[in-house]
Amino acid sequence: MHISFWYFSTMEYFPKLIESFFCYYMLIFLTISSTVIPIFSLKDCEFPAIFNFGDSNSDTGGLSASLIPATTPYGETYFGMPAGRFSDGRLIIDFLAKSLGHPYLSAYLDSLGTNFSHGANFATAAATIRLPDLIIPAGGFSPFYLDIQYVQFLQLKTRSQLIRHRGGIFASLMPKKEYFSKALYTFDIGQNDLGAGFFSNMTVQEVNASVPDIVTGFSTNIKKIYGLGARSFWIHNTGPVGCLPYIAANFPSAEKDEVGCAKAYNEVAQHFNHQLKQAVVQLRKDLPLAAFTYVDVYSVKYSLFKEPKKYGFELPLVACCGYGGGKYNYNSSAECGATITVNGSQVFVGSCKNPSKRVNWDGIHYTEAAAKFIFDKISTGAYSDAPLPFKQACHRSFDRTLNLNKNLVK
Repeated sequence: MHISFWYFSTMEYFPKLIESFFCYYMLIFLTISSTVIPIFSLKDCEFPAIFNFGDSNSDTGGLSASLIPATTPYGETYFGMPAGRFSDGRLIIDFLAKSLGHPYLSAYLDSLGTNFSHGANFATAAATIRLPDLIIPAGGFSPFYLDIQYVQFLQLKTRSQLIRHRGGIFASLMPKKEYFSKALYTFDIGQNDLGAGFFSNMTVQEVNASVPDIVTGFSTNIKKIYGLGARSFWIHNTGPVGCLPYIAANFPSAEKDEVGCAKAYNEVAQHFNHQLKQAVVQLRKDLPLAAFTYVDVYSVKYSLFKEPKKYGFELPLVACCGYGGGKYNYNSSAECGATITVNGSQVFVGSCKNPSKRVNWDGIHYTEAAAKFIFDKISTGAYSDAPLPFKQACHRSFDRTLNLNKNLVK
């Protein structure tokens, strides 16, 4: 009698019990997985400025203004002239700035016609995270490595406010004080640290072994920039370096993958990216007031080499602006824009007929068309951790989780 009563009473409430447990566990599951599920109800951020740190992938004129000017045919597609970018046109950072309604970022090192009212660009081509062994002109790397870019940012932050306070014609060209905490801080650097190893006769294993120290240098600078008020960080990983003509041409014996890229060199890039992503995870713990977005640029760039026709491109492994034809149309002694002597005649190293169909510009850098493709992909958040659109990169992991929980309660 007692058993039957317990049985039927339990069966009566059993569906409600199951429903309660289901809701409880779904809440836990969604909370835990909020870092991988896009939350579309978050508001877009108001980024009044962008401060960028990096290498040639995002240099809008730093190296050209200070050490090595970009010459014709650089800039021919969009600007109609060299514009400080080592491409035929605009870079990813240009499209990022444009999407926010801001002017293209002025290079910090450019003293002519610069406007820092909506941010500044500290990137220089050939820049590294760590201090390189050989710098221009004695070697191929920029003296403006990441530590120096941080010092330049510190200078700008301090001196810009003195200029604004002083007034006059330059005051309006400086960022407002409150912009520094509200700005988006973008990073695309690390590729040249790997290249420095490759071209100094280090083995692939030795370059891999150097990655933790490189990433530590990156994290150290992030913390210093955070200490100056930065709160929103947008961090690109490095691309598939083994697919670039300058690597493939200089290391012809390297084993190739199914699309023709130097396999071992791409594996080093992937190792760097794994370590970088882990560093970002740790930075979120160390700096809980900041929002960190790790962007998988590698996957987007690799898709251009894997399925170029699908996206309207051709000959992805061949430089558009180069000399020598052959498999990669790249020769380090006859680079884009140079004038060389061939059989007693002067030959200008120019570009291909249609850069808009090409992935690689000069053996090292991407075309404007490729940069626009990459921006369109990464700006959606589909390749980001956390997976939020570019314009929502100010939201922290905590904000995203809290927002999801509120939605569930509703």
